[in-house]
Amino acid sequence: MLSTYTSYNLIAKDMLKSLNRTASETTNAREAAYYKETIGKVTSVDEFLDDYRLYSYAMKAYGIEEMTYAKAFMRKVLESDLTDANSFANKLTDERYRGFASAFSFASSTAVAQTEAQLDEVIGLYSATAANAGAAIKEETRYYNIAIDTVTSVDQLINNDRLRSYMFTAFGIDPNTYSRQTIRGVLTSDLDNPASYFNTELAPLATAAAAAIEAASEELAGLPSNSANAARIQQLQAEIVQQQAVIANVEKYQTLASAYNFHTDGAAVAGTAQNAGQKASTTDLYTLSNPRVTSAAALLNKEYFESGIGDIATADDLVNDPRMLNYIKVAFDLNKASVVSSTIANILTSDADPDNPDSYINLFGGQDKEKYIALRAAFNFEEDGTLAAGTKAQTAAQTATATNGYMVHYNDKDDEADERAVKRFKAQIGAVNTVQEFVGEATVYDFALKAFGLDPAKVSTLTIKNVLKSDLNDPRSYVYQLKDERFVELAKAFNFGSDGNITAPKLAQAESEILVMSRAYVSEKSRFGTEDDKKKAEEEAKYYSAQMQKVDSVKEFLADERLVAFVLEANGIDPEGVDAAFMEKIFTSDLDDPKSFANQQQDRAYRAIVASFNFNAQGQVERSDDAQIQSRRGIYETIDGHVRQMLEEEAGNENAGVRLALYFERKAGAIASPYDILADDALFEVFKVLYQLPDEIGSADIDAQATMIERYLELKDLQDPEKVAKMIVKFSVLYDLDNQTTTDPALSVLSGSGSAGISADIMMSLAQLRTGGS
Repeated sequence: MLSTYTSYNLIAKDMLKSLNRTASETTNAREAAYYKETIGKVTSVDEFLDDYRLYSYAMKAYGIEEMTYAKAFMRKVLESDLTDANSFANKLTDERYRGFASAFSFASSTAVAQTEAQLDEVIGLYSATAANAGAAIKEETRYYNIAIDTVTSVDQLINNDRLRSYMFTAFGIDPNTYSRQTIRGVLTSDLDNPASYFNTELAPLATAAAAAIEAASEELAGLPSNSANAARIQQLQAEIVQQQAVIANVEKYQTLASAYNFHTDGAAVAGTAQNAGQKASTTDLYTLSNPRVTSAAALLNKEYFESGIGDIATADDLVNDPRMLNYIKVAFDLNKASVVSSTIANILTSDADPDNPDSYINLFGGQDKEKYIALRAAFNFEEDGTLAAGTKAQTAAQTATATNGYMVHYNDKDDEADERAVKRFKAQIGAVNTVQEFVGEATVYDFALKAFGLDPAKVSTLTIKNVLKSDLNDPRSYVYQLKDERFVELAKAFNFGSDGNITAPKLAQAESEILVMSRAYVSEKSRFGTEDDKKKAEEEAKYYSAQMQKVDSVKEFLADERLVAFVLEANGIDPEGVDAAFMEKIFTSDLDDPKSFANQQQDRAYRAIVASFNFNAQGQVERSDDAQIQSRRGIYETIDGHVRQMLEEEAGNENAGVRLALYFERKAGAIASPYDILADDALFEVFKVLYQLPDEIGSADIDAQATMIERYLELKDLQDPEKVAKMIVKFSVLYDLDNQTTTDPALSVLSGSGSAGISADIMMSLAQLRTGGS
């Protein structure tokens, strides 16, 4: 009979070959094929437990075959929420049950419109888009100034989407309702020619509107305000507003006509469509038209104020200029709806004596009193609103004070609006369950589109619906037909299925797999570490969890060395010994091909790593099948675990010492305390043989036994494969010396499953199940 070490070494020196040989044995191959083919069809715990062939296969794979009879117990294990520290499986001290539970998923993944990472990305993009508004305006202005000098006809201007959009924005023309005929007619109008399009088609509209306003106003003045006249008064007021809009529209076209120099036939010599002054006015209007006050717009407002304040003669002149009024409201941090022009006029003409209790400032300043005082001090108006002879509205120092205030506060309102928009989006996106709800909720819809640089007013909701329902893994899907990366990024930011309903996020790793990986990492890093080591590991796990929600491809994952190192260490692999080329080969392996690179590795952890990700053959993330009760990682780990169990069991049929040696080799790296050894009869048997201890020590106090193990064995040595190998050599020799007869004391230890037996807490759980306890 061969020695224990020789028999062990024949298996261990080429473990991959040994495992493949065991896997190819007829019975093992048949059972593995059945498991792999059938597990995907199981949809419930009951189905799984009722299929004895599947159930017992899995139980053996995780070394808990002796518990196959305890279906009620195992149901509670399988139904445990591993994210809950108080769940049934998590409260068991035996790690095998947690490992078993983590291999299955009988609860559907959470369907959400957005993950935290997606939410953060959209908010970040929205903030970046807002911050870059000035840069976008600058770029469009640069293009406009260059391109307008190449224009030689009205049609060339109108047909250039970018130039036309710039022009429409500057002059306030609605791109969705404009008339090409009207725009062309206005641009070719000579305002000094009575026969021009503007003077014959549009100016009369303004004249008629002015006459209608005058007539309505006169009638209103003569109508007593009572219930009998209420309807007519309301009608006349509406008519005035309507006619004022007509006049404003005509004035807008008049401004447009004066901004260009096209001939009546629409032609223009290159470089003459606009002169320098006209271009400057147009670009100023464009800059000021943006809803946000950019730095460029702020400088224009500053220039307007500083150049015009010297011509202001009364307080009314100042407050009646909307641009001036807004400037000083912003400058003195009074830019709110409750502060109107009359408020500012009253402040500017208030008695400046702070001791006068009857002054406007003292009577109405309230919480803004200090701001009122500062505003009053910045101007020199008399109490009647005029200026004393020889006095200007402001001195240079006062103008500087107003300007400094404006440049500090000019974007406060936009920042506040952004904060409100972000809060509303975060509060409302969680309630969105369908694409229809998404496009129907203006706050959510507008925010999301703006984040990706899309104008809600210019994109149809039908387009957005189809974009969000597109399959990002199908190059023929709708979103890719648009040839616009903004739509692709929008689709990636939300989790809608082809039916328009929210789905589970399409992640590089499922939530359950991220949890398994994170738990393994923390365990590896803190096994012999301090509390600080554990905290660092937990922080790294948070980073991993957050970043994995952003990974879209194998390439992205492998490019992040921190993520790769995390995965390797979580699986007990030293990152220093693995290079990028190796990992690329691992992740491009076909796990169903026994000859693939990953399947040729001695360490089966590489196969489990690849299986834990949702990458397709092209290296892109694809949505995992939520109906599957076991992930790819779980399936491969189960099959590999079963093969390893069978290998050890078959070895034990010839020599139980070989089985003990193989078992010790497999479990050594997971031992973190002496109690791990004491809780596992097989490991304790190896320990006793290694240090030639009598069986009677097992009857000693448990803590005393733990102290003894620590005295004999440096547990950290079990993390070193070379030291473990030496221990196995020593064990094999001593085992053979101790077992010169045919009696095999180790056989009973390993019978059934080759594992640890039933621990005390499991016995307690079983007792509770029998008596109806919880």
